Amino acid sequence: MNLFLELRRHGRLADKRHPMYEKSRFTRFWMYFMAVFWAGYLIFIGTTFAFGFEGAAVEPYHLLNSGLVFVLALDFLMRFPFQKTPTQEVKPYLLLPVRRNRLIDFLLIRSGLSGFNLLWLFLFAPFALITVTKFYGLWGVLTYCVGIWLLMVLNNYWFLLCKTLLSERIWWVLLPVAVYGGLALGMFLPDDSPVFDWFLELGEGFITGNAWVFLALLAGIGLMWWVNSRVIRRLIYDELNKTEDTTVEVKTLSEYRFLDRYGMTGEYMRLELKLMLRNKMCRKSLIAIVCAVAAISAVIAFTDVYSSGGMNNFWVMYNYVIVSLLAFSTLMGYEGNYMDGLMTRRESIFALLRAKYVLYNLVLLLPFLLMLTGVVTGKLTLLQILGWGLFTAGPVNFGFFQLAVYNNRTVDLNAKMTSRNNAGTGLQQLASFGAFMLPWIVYLPLVVLFNETVAYWGLLVLGLAFILTSRLWIRNVYTRLMKRRYKNMEGFRDSRQR
Repeated sequence: MNLFLELRRHGRLADKRHPMYEKSRFTRFWMYFMAVFWAGYLIFIGTTFAFGFEGAAVEPYHLLNSGLVFVLALDFLMRFPFQKTPTQEVKPYLLLPVRRNRLIDFLLIRSGLSGFNLLWLFLFAPFALITVTKFYGLWGVLTYCVGIWLLMVLNNYWFLLCKTLLSERIWWVLLPVAVYGGLALGMFLPDDSPVFDWFLELGEGFITGNAWVFLALLAGIGLMWWVNSRVIRRLIYDELNKTEDTTVEVKTLSEYRFLDRYGMTGEYMRLELKLMLRNKMCRKSLIAIVCAVAAISAVIAFTDVYSSGGMNNFWVMYNYVIVSLLAFSTLMGYEGNYMDGLMTRRESIFALLRAKYVLYNLVLLLPFLLMLTGVVTGKLTLLQILGWGLFTAGPVNFGFFQLAVYNNRTVDLNAKMTSRNNAGTGLQQLASFGAFMLPWIVYLPLVVLFNETVAYWGLLVLGLAFILTSRLWIRNVYTRLMKRRYKNMEGFRDSRQR
């Protein structure tokens, strides 16, 4: 018990000990503000659902319970940018006289008791107070909220298992794809979906306090906890003992000689290509993004799931922004491994920033080309995908490039399971959130005041303006970065894996 309490205390102190804690008060303010905002937003949605479903043929809580599967899927996706796996927190304790198995078990327990698992209660609690109390009183509300919390704890351990396996082999993405694909088939293929009925009965069991439902849920949590514990122990053992197969030989090496004509910028584009295509961690991330963009593009082009204007535009924007998020959220983090060498050559950082901007803007052609199928099928317009693409290449990437000034954590190129540095800082998470919000801040007023065509042209013009002036604002980023280079280099050295 003392170990568990000590680990919880360490978790609370982790952010305060981070070198960026005192330097990013504005970031912390926005993090707290957004947390309060989303809590209030979920309360508003829960209240709206409660009154909006009153005229339905069945009770409102029956409708919401039958859609619990969508809440679980959304919760699963939301955890990726915000939640770390326990494996990222093991390494600092490995040299201490603490049993590794006990350490992993307690970290898993701490994850299950995380406040993130309480987030959805801001939606379900007000909904239950309005709808459930009519028939089951406050006791029904209490058991319902406890059931929802346990369901989120189960989803937490399911997420940890998938993310842990994904960090080891990219092909484990087939596991969540198979599970959610099977659920989708069960929901939409039969006329009378057993999936909706099963979740409806599950929610009914929460409200009535059915002991068998709670026991089954606790058994599922225990099983997922045990599987996570075994998997994490095995993978950490393999990484710490360097048992990974290193006999694979590179048969062909490309020197990308066509980049010679672009001088120093071309040299750093060559370096970035080698990093992206030869390093296992970077290559896995690239494959994951390509698969996600291809899947979303296919859904948009060949189904009517996202045919409405709002969702249609959201997923077009998402296809572009997710590529920039991968490329720039840890900007200069990989270079932290060899930043001292880069600083020995004049103007090398400026050429590196230029190379990254040009190269990853070219990568944005991938979602553009994939979404041309949507143009052919009539689900998208050419102006639409051009507008969102150029806006991402311009203002969105401009925002991401500001991170180059402040990022001072080395992202390890080899450690997968035990690396804590790969987890995003608050500033990176804020930038990621802003990257998804900024396009809508520009797009929505133009749609309201004019129409979609004008909005797309506005995105396109703004994007071109930032692209054409990129040399100027990249020079500004470079100048600010060089002013604080010694602070950043100190941070890069301190955060390197040893």
